[in-house]
Amino acid sequence: ARRQPLAPSPINLSRLVSEMADLLRRTLGESIEVETVVAGGLWNTLADRAQVESALLNLALNARDAMPGGGRLTVEITNAVLDEAYAHGQRDVTPGQYVMLAVTDTGEGMSDEIRARVFEPFFTTKSDGKGTGLGLSMVYGFVKQSNGHIQIYSEVGHGTTVKIYLPRSREAEEQAQPVAAPAPGPAAQDARTILVVEDEATVREAAVEMLGELGYRRLEAADAASALALVENGARVDLVFSDVVMPGPLRTRDFAQRLRELRPDLPVLFTSGYTDNAIIHQGRLDDGVQLISKPYAKADLARRIAQMLSGEARV
Repeated sequence: ARRQPLAPSPINLSRLVSEMADLLRRTLGESIEVETVVAGGLWNTLADRAQVESALLNLALNARDAMPGGGRLTVEITNAVLDEAYAHGQRDVTPGQYVMLAVTDTGEGMSDEIRARVFEPFFTTKSDGKGTGLGLSMVYGFVKQSNGHIQIYSEVGHGTTVKIYLPRSREAEEQAQPVAAPAPGPAAQDARTILVVEDEATVREAAVEMLGELGYRRLEAADAASALALVENGARVDLVFSDVVMPGPLRTRDFAQRLRELRPDLPVLFTSGYTDNAIIHQGRLDDGVQLISKPYAKADLARRIAQMLSGEARV
């Protein structure tokens, strides 16, 4: 699950972090101050832009959880050189030039025992229903697949710093091609209604906001059982947009089957950070389901939903 299909390209981390600043502040809330420090003469790096964004958001969410009473999150970007002496004492580190992305919080910190295990799949210090334990594991996998390096420094009561080193690229950053604006959303009185099912509140809010910008009415549910109850009680729903892995007694596969029984014509679009193969092979969903991988762009989401509502794709 930690191996993901990557599309690396030359990117400038300063520009990427600047574009994410508003999202980070909304995600962390008013009780957490966000500070960004960028060194001059910053090199480009070679990495998958979407996966860097996902990694940074994961680290920010972990930092938020470590600062329940508020605090400060500092994002630093600078050039770095990992020399032979350093690489000799580390595992799977190639000496050379890197761009370092560091995320520091003023939270509770970790003990040595916890810090030694944070990259293990499914290891978590959170209570049941508060996370899968895959966040840092996925970040670790992405960094290693990108031929990078990651280190965590933490002390109980003194916060945590996660440093990600991504290889330097001497190529110019690819300029984003203008994306055609999505077709205007339907008129308000004719707007389709999409039921968003997602247990992570910040992710759900972002999806709901995105769908609103596309002109859709939205309903929300924090788990599959709540979403099923809305459909059973006759709520107008034209499409279900649901996460795959969620807490609660109703498994996603059973949720999908029950929706088919209630509304055979109801399109369902699933989303997950896992790859298609991982979802199918782990038995969470049936073969042939419609799935869009996280993180997804608004234009991609708009296109997939439009296809499904027009009948071009169905669960």
